[in-house]
Amino acid sequence: MAESSISDPTTMRRLYGRRQGHTLRQGQAALLADLLPRIALPPEGPITAPRLFGDDRPLWLEIGFGRGEHMAGQAAMHPHVGLIGAEPFVDGVVGALIAVRDGELPNIRIYNGDALDVLDRLAPASIDRLFLLHPDPWPKTRHAKRRFMNPGPIDRIARVLKPGGEFRFGTDHPVYCRWALMQMGKRREFQWLGDAAADFQTRPADWPQTRYETKARRLGHEVWYFRWQRQ
Repeated sequence: MAESSISDPTTMRRLYGRRQGHTLRQGQAALLADLLPRIALPPEGPITAPRLFGDDRPLWLEIGFGRGEHMAGQAAMHPHVGLIGAEPFVDGVVGALIAVRDGELPNIRIYNGDALDVLDRLAPASIDRLFLLHPDPWPKTRHAKRRFMNPGPIDRIARVLKPGGEFRFGTDHPVYCRWALMQMGKRREFQWLGDAAADFQTRPADWPQTRYETKARRLGHEVWYFRWQRQ
């Protein structure tokens, strides 16, 4: 992949809306003040497993972890893996901090900001697994360039994933599902890990459910699960 495609100045740098919702309660503010600094990514410099965890363990990255249910579930199932989560919304970060505290999960590191910044600080072929679950679909056509599933962000994903590494994507939005498949269908760096409709209609056992999926199911939406392998 050409380096120019990664540094393309037309790539959207802000793929989300406002960063905070309701006013934080005292306990939530305390978590941000006390726990977050202990597990936050370093503010600058390369992002590596030895720097974050003190050893050369596999690194997984979740882009936009919501309230952290999936990330916490993966961390509990895979204690030998280092989980990095990037989330711009403060409410979501608080939810993840609660999960880290209550689950006693030492293998999570959090970035409260734009996931593109994390991708740019990672070395090539340094991530073993990457998750993009129920991202904002930006359903209006004029907002399509804000979707994470666009050439610039996908270039970054391809750059940081190891050969054989896995990219997981989930959505309940039909417009975004079609858009994502169209974008990934243009890529030659990824192979879809599926053979039949059941492979994208059934959530794998090692894919913890997010609250967004729970809400989608409650509303009667269909949910799709895709897995691609980096070639």
